[in-house]
Amino acid sequence: MRPSVLALVLMLLAGCGRQGTEPWLGYAEGDSALIAAPQAGWVSDLRVERGSVVKTGDLLFRLDDTAQTAARDQASAQIAQAEGQLGQARATLDLAAKQLARQRGLLRSGATSKQALDQAQSAYDAARAALAQIAGTEQQARATLSGATYQLSQRDVIARTSGIVQDIYFRPGEYVAAMTPVVSVLPPANIYVRFFVPETQFARVKLGQRVRIHCDGCATDLTATVTFIAAQQEFTPPVIFSVGNREKLVFKVEARVPGGLKLHPGQPVDVSAL
Repeated sequence: MRPSVLALVLMLLAGCGRQGTEPWLGYAEGDSALIAAPQAGWVSDLRVERGSVVKTGDLLFRLDDTAQTAARDQASAQIAQAEGQLGQARATLDLAAKQLARQRGLLRSGATSKQALDQAQSAYDAARAALAQIAGTEQQARATLSGATYQLSQRDVIARTSGIVQDIYFRPGEYVAAMTPVVSVLPPANIYVRFFVPETQFARVKLGQRVRIHCDGCATDLTATVTFIAAQQEFTPPVIFSVGNREKLVFKVEARVPGGLKLHPGQPVDVSAL
């Protein structure tokens, strides 16, 4: 084969190879966590804004806690009152026990009557019953305080995961219903790449396969692991700006990126097999 013909064949083969490994087009995507308060109320304080970086345990927002604080203080006052009554009841029971013992001694020596002993016994029984009742009231007050303290703690809503605040749905002065999202947070682990593989190349993609991610400003060694492959093909979505591929049937594929904050949702990417 003449050198010029050989060179032409090699060029054609190289062109075919590039076509077979053409990068798959896609974009970064993220699933935000919607942060809601378990209770209804007025938003009294907002500690974050869109774009804020938060860590687990950071305070995100607070609901007005006037009623919950009053309930806690009332329960604390009831405990203090019950504790004072407990001290008095113990002293009364101690005195009644001494009187009962004294009457028993006097009865044995004949210095008192059976009626006086019965009265001392009744006083002792009444004092013991009163102590038990007050102790029950004190326990109930402590349970009420525990519940009130918990309800008060629910007015402060903290981040359950680290990430970036994506949206604010309610601000101070606005009323929010229970379980209604107030803030959305995007955790790094929830960022992934969604790309589209033509049906002619679908066999090259497998679950668990590692792929390379290319994008403007990305590190050259950025890789991801395929975690989802659509069961059915679809037409190339309009968001993928490719004139050559717009009429082709493609399969949607998703891949997780370690340290997902390297990418931003909506960022265009090219994906190629390793």
